[in-house]
Amino acid sequence: MLYRLRELHSRSASAENPKALPGQGGTAGHGIKGSPAIKDFKAGSTAVLLDQKGPGLIRHMWMTSHARKPVHMRNLIVRMYWEGNDTPSVESPLGDFFGVAFGATVPMYSDFVSMQEGRGFNSYIPMPFGKSARITITNNSDTDIDWFFYQIDFTLGDPIGDEDGRFHAAFRRENPCPYGHDFTILDTKGSPGMYMGCVLGVRPLAPGWWGEGEVKMYIDTDDQYPTICGTGTEDYIGSAWGLDEHCTRFQGAPLHRNGFTSLYRFHIPDPVYFQKRIRVTIQQMGAAMKSDAEKIYGDKLIFEPKNHPRRDPNDGFYLRSDDYSATAYWYQYPLAKTMPDLPDKATRSADLYRARAGRKKNADL
Repeated sequence: MLYRLRELHSRSASAENPKALPGQGGTAGHGIKGSPAIKDFKAGSTAVLLDQKGPGLIRHMWMTSHARKPVHMRNLIVRMYWEGNDTPSVESPLGDFFGVAFGATVPMYSDFVSMQEGRGFNSYIPMPFGKSARITITNNSDTDIDWFFYQIDFTLGDPIGDEDGRFHAAFRRENPCPYGHDFTILDTKGSPGMYMGCVLGVRPLAPGWWGEGEVKMYIDTDDQYPTICGTGTEDYIGSAWGLDEHCTRFQGAPLHRNGFTSLYRFHIPDPVYFQKRIRVTIQQMGAAMKSDAEKIYGDKLIFEPKNHPRRDPNDGFYLRSDDYSATAYWYQYPLAKTMPDLPDKATRSADLYRARAGRKKNADL
């Protein structure tokens, strides 16, 4: 409870106080913003944002960059290491981690991550650590960056035990996804955990409505069929009958324009628990008349009629091949022993968001 007083110690790491020491904020420049950011952040370099002994709990992170073009948002890579582990439990492009896919910088608001006005990137995801926490940012773009600002707010002295999951996040992309294959959002095993949600990017590669794909959650011993199966892509984020741009506390679509869609869904009121393993996938599926779908996919078309008494048997659902990406968020402890490989720079950087000509966007800055 917010009002319950505890023997905790509030700390904050920033470029001016990177070690988050008490009484050391605002000391540079005689208190007149002497070192507010990482200056001249060289291409190819890595900066340590936090290196802290525990136990503690990260409660808020804020970041922003002078360079916010799509190629930067996909190639500034945030990594987080817990408990002295050499393998990052979090590895994601900056933009996708903070809620918007395809390198776009558009307003996005949720209770857990946000792009405030498309410029200020916030996380309120609780991140407990027992022995230690280490957070880095790597400039994997081709340009030096004049300014990178950050602030990480946390407490020390929190009672963190083995029953407390450690935060994980991983980014995937398939461009294009193989035809007829479900796209994997998350696949992890080895210890109990909770699937928290995802940021999902979709770039349709063929005309027509693409959003019939069902999100499937294979939990523990599930094999051919999942325990949890949704009814469609926009349904998964709580909407229905198509899609428009919108944001709510736990789910929404901050981007749906120019052939790019970014969605988010956080399972906070409805957490998804697993004991041994979880695999979360989404189908690439659309709805159309069979003759129209055959024009795109020909003999390889996989088609299923809608099986409705008032529908033409040629009106149905068909599998597609589109460009999908996802950043999955979850808790797990002990830490995941293996994490998916981060897609290489060329894969991350291809086919990113483009604003319409003549229409000013933050992504064009």
